[in-house]
Parts: sequence; structure tokens; C-alpha cells
Amino acid sequence: MNTKLKDTIENLNIDSISNDRKELLLSFSKLLQNKRDEDKTINLNFICTHNSRRSHLSQIWMQTLSSFFNLREIFCYSGGTESTAVASPIIETLEKQGFDVQTISNGNNPIHAIKFDSNSAPVIGFSKEYFSDFNPKSNFIAVMTCSQADEGCPLVLGADARIPLTFEDPKAFDNTPIQNQKYLERSTQIAAELYYVLSQLN
Repeated sequence: MNTKLKDTIENLNIDSISNDRKELLLSFSKLLQNKRDEDKTINLNFICTHNSRRSHLSQIWMQTLSSFFNLREIFCYSGGTESTAVASPIIETLEKQGFDVQTISNGNNPIHAIKFDSNSAPVIGFSKEYFSDFNPKSNFIAVMTCSQADEGCPLVLGADARIPLTFEDPKAFDNTPIQNQKYLERSTQIAAELYYVLSQLN
């Protein structure tokens, strides 16, 4: 893991998480711990309506932090209730935080290879529906990262567990003077909360 990304992780402020939020995060930790206690592979599918912002940040950070904590049994995916494209400010934000991003296919729905470690496979980032062939069809935990998807998708086919871990959408600040700041805030929040989730495992 490069120095910039490691610094980003080591500077995450867990103390900024409210007690109410920690209760929700602990329920996520318990789901993961139950899987670990059974020596099971843990597949996580982070789901948001358009699979363009929050679900990608969650997938990428969770896979990165799983490696940071040496949790090799965790595999992360993302999807939406519909397919669009990864928002360009997401890529810009990840690069600022230390990720190495290469665009391997352009077009309306570009495909990105997002590396957090030279010795690990990159996370492949593109927009897709949650039931895409790229994602697991069963034995996964559905993590709902936006309230619209959580409310509009009462049944996630194939999921053996589900948890609402919703975040505010940085899209609200697109094309404003504080766009970059708000995307960075959201990415950092997601990283800090997922760090807290994984730090509770044993």
C-alpha cells in the first residue's frame, strides 16, 4: 500500500462517529463476525440506486480496509437497481486519497481498475445492476448504501442477510464550488465507518 493511501487510512477519525451510528455499525460487525466464526467466505454487495457514487466508495474502501486488516475472506461488490456510470468526481476523489486508478475502457459506462496495493488485484469499477453476472447470486450480505434503494428494493434476491448503511449523496453538490470538498468528506466518512466495523472483529 502506498504511503499516501496508508496516511489517509491512519488519519481516519473514528471519534467523529456518533454513538447512534456506532450502534448500527456494530450490528454490521456482528453479521461479519458470525460469518468469520463459521469460517465462511464473506461476500458483500453494496447497493445504491444508480451504482455511481456511494456504493462504489463503500465497495472500494471495504476491500481496501479488509486488506489493511488482513481479512482475506472478505470480497466486495457493488451494484444498483439500475446501471448508469461511475461519477467522475468519485474517481478524482479516490486518486486524491492515494488510489491508483486506470481507466481500461471508455464510453458511456467506463471501466476502471482501482488499485490499493501493488500486490493485490484491483477493484474493477463500473456501473451495473446488483444482480449482474459480475456479482454473486447467493450467499452474500446486501449493504444498502442509499435510502432510496433500501426503500425501493424490499427484496434483494439471493442475499442471506441485509443491512441498511445509508449515506448522504454527494451528488447534491455537483457543479458547485464545494463539490470536491463534499465528495472528499463523504469518502472519508465511509472509510472511517467501515474502518470502525472491521476494527471490531476478532
